[in-house]
Amino acid sequence: MVADCAYSVSDDWYFTLRDAGLAYVVALKRRNGTWARADQPHTPIDAAHALTWHGVEHPGEWTPIERHFRDGHTETWWAADAHLGGYGPDSPCRLVVATTDPATLPEKATWCLATNLPHPDAPHAATSPYPPADLAEIVRLYGLRPWIEQSYKQIKDELGWADFQVRSDHAVRRHQTLVNCAFTFCWDQWFAPPGPLDATAPDPCPDNRPERGHRHTPPAPTALLAQGITRRPILAHPGHHPAPLVASMDRPGPAARTPSPPRRRHHRQTP
Repeated sequence: MVADCAYSVSDDWYFTLRDAGLAYVVALKRRNGTWARADQPHTPIDAAHALTWHGVEHPGEWTPIERHFRDGHTETWWAADAHLGGYGPDSPCRLVVATTDPATLPEKATWCLATNLPHPDAPHAATSPYPPADLAEIVRLYGLRPWIEQSYKQIKDELGWADFQVRSDHAVRRHQTLVNCAFTFCWDQWFAPPGPLDATAPDPCPDNRPERGHRHTPPAPTALLAQGITRRPILAHPGHHPAPLVASMDRPGPAARTPSPPRRRHHRQTP
């Protein structure tokens, strides 16, 4: 399980993961303090600053990690096991710091990660219920977390996942299910190429059909979603040319009525 630092503020979170027997890589807040001796680090960022770094040629305790991104480019990050309170490479819970610059530890490009995946050289690695993981694997696992936002942001901001006016749990889950279905259709339409056009389909709005107002000429009848009426309705494929369907629905409404004169209102005179 991977999660950002919003979930790491309570010890109950870790107890729940431990009781469930789940392996995790969870980000910690940079300045989330813990008990330690006066001469030792008290926050994850203090523990990161305590690591030895003398430049790229002499990285000290830092290890270079090559990250591969979807667009094909790569970046060199640096990772290290840090010591903070009960965290350590030989402890049941490790503190792994990953950053693009160990000298400055930029806030937007530095991860302070807590994980129960043992260090490969730890004494308990052979008996741990979780597989050992080196620094590169820890960084790779947490790098998967941003993919949650790939769908979550579109579902929440664009499709109204959080815009509901219901109170019961059943109604909320139903709304969220419908929004997720809408996202699935959008995702499928984005990646799936359009199917072949059907040139034999009838015109959805023939010229001899009476219309209100002026006559509207629909697009060429080459991309209908369905032909005629079926006894067994099914869902239309979202990638089968929705543009002509929308265009056929884009007809002028009834002629605008002449607005009636406003009613005369009597206002009480006030001093």
